[in-house]
Amino acid sequence: MSSITFYNQIQFVEDKQEFSRFPTKAGRRSLSRSISQSSTDSYSSAASYTDSSDDETSPRDKTQLNSKGTSDFCVKNIKQAEFGRREIEIAEQDMSALISLRKRAQGEKPLAGAKIVGCTHITAQTAVLIETLVALGAQCRWTACNIYSTQNEVAAALSEIGVAVFAWKGESEDDFWWCIDKCVNMEGWQPNMILDDGGDLTHWVYKKYPNVFKKIRGIVEESVTGVHRLYQLSKAGKLCVPAMNVNDSVTKQKFDNLYCCRESILDGLKRTTDVMFGGKQVVVCGYGEVGKGCTAALKAMGSIVYVTEIDPICALQACMDGFRVVKLNEVIRQVDVIITCTGNKNVVTRDQLDRMKNGSIVCNMGHSNTEIDVASLRTPELTWERVRSQVDHVIWPDGKRVILLAEGRLLNLSCSTVPTFVLSITATTQALALIELYNAPEGRYKQDVYLLPKKMDEYVASLHLPTFDAHLTELSDEQAKYLGLNKNGPFKPNYYRYNHPSKIPLNDTQISDLCTIYLQWIPTSTTYMFSLVQSS
Repeated sequence: MSSITFYNQIQFVEDKQEFSRFPTKAGRRSLSRSISQSSTDSYSSAASYTDSSDDETSPRDKTQLNSKGTSDFCVKNIKQAEFGRREIEIAEQDMSALISLRKRAQGEKPLAGAKIVGCTHITAQTAVLIETLVALGAQCRWTACNIYSTQNEVAAALSEIGVAVFAWKGESEDDFWWCIDKCVNMEGWQPNMILDDGGDLTHWVYKKYPNVFKKIRGIVEESVTGVHRLYQLSKAGKLCVPAMNVNDSVTKQKFDNLYCCRESILDGLKRTTDVMFGGKQVVVCGYGEVGKGCTAALKAMGSIVYVTEIDPICALQACMDGFRVVKLNEVIRQVDVIITCTGNKNVVTRDQLDRMKNGSIVCNMGHSNTEIDVASLRTPELTWERVRSQVDHVIWPDGKRVILLAEGRLLNLSCSTVPTFVLSITATTQALALIELYNAPEGRYKQDVYLLPKKMDEYVASLHLPTFDAHLTELSDEQAKYLGLNKNGPFKPNYYRYNHPSKIPLNDTQISDLCTIYLQWIPTSTTYMFSLVQSS
């Protein structure tokens, strides 16, 4: 059976900032490590620190060989590979669906000839995805999308089996871009697929290697930040390859973004601060799927939770779920914890940080480090004190301390771990998206950003149901005819968003079509009001 035949069984159908640089000065400092954390952290700060740990040798300055005698990698310590292998094996136990996909398709090698360059969090769960891609025939080179989230032992384990990994926990900014470039710029090897998380890799290739970018067969992006960048390129007419928007797939939004964050937010805060949640006043900025997960977890622990929102639909959802929707300035002096999860920039400003009370905690659950204005805190009058891994006390002249976690970067993957099972859902979706784009016949996908076919979402979900011993009800022929459905799916139209408001940008044609539809049923008396809303 050919690789294309394998995907015909799933019956896929076609759906239709410049870099946010952080400060360039960075140091590497060693701190005590737990069994699941690396021994290295980095700071990118011009502020003073009160700890005096010595810098360690950068992995870039080391010469390392794996057991096969190759050196095409750069990790913290290749000798940690055996420990990393155990971590990967543990992750595999809770990623049965992805392993099942690997076993079903590895005989056909649907990714034979694919040269995938990836930029994601490098964890045990991601390693299972990477090894799945390799088993399906792909060649992979990988780097990290976050300077704090790499599990060094896992990076070593991947390097040991021949995957070219350039990443370690505690990279500086210069290290970060160097690692990306090493993945892309390899003599005799040119990528034809991109798997990205945040858009940094995509934009690096687009800016630095335009000829390589033009030959890419497909891009798979899983974060709201990266998707936003892709839509910007598409709108400007500069996206010359098809891209798959995994972030807005149902299996990403409703599972990874919601359930993963619902569990990992508490883990991250507990590990870093030992905070008690009962009675604490918490502001969650943003009530998308990540915000919904965070607020649900905090409410269950007895916290008093406020929500900030710009979208009236999301704000109304928060109100109906029992949360008070406020402007941040209204509660800034009284809250104990601020959590950002908007995907925006400067959600928490220096002026607001100045007004927070002593001992307040500030952290980010969005992908990018732009949500909290950390750069404004790197001034001579403020002192930074590293009290434990990924925990800084920023001290004001009057002695007030604000606790900043992971320097405003993604809290859960920087400071704790995330549930393996839910990452299996996202990883399976990414693998299928890569194979779909790589095997798609010419003309199926144009140079644009696409949503995942509904059939793919349903297939991913079905692979995970056996874990719960779940049994789906089957439609009778009569029922299927009554609903106008195929008995085997898809069971929902592509526009059905499973109770979360879609944030996918619409093109002019789609907006025009929607206006036509609305005006057909909106009463005449409200047509003028609708035109006012449209014009505003």
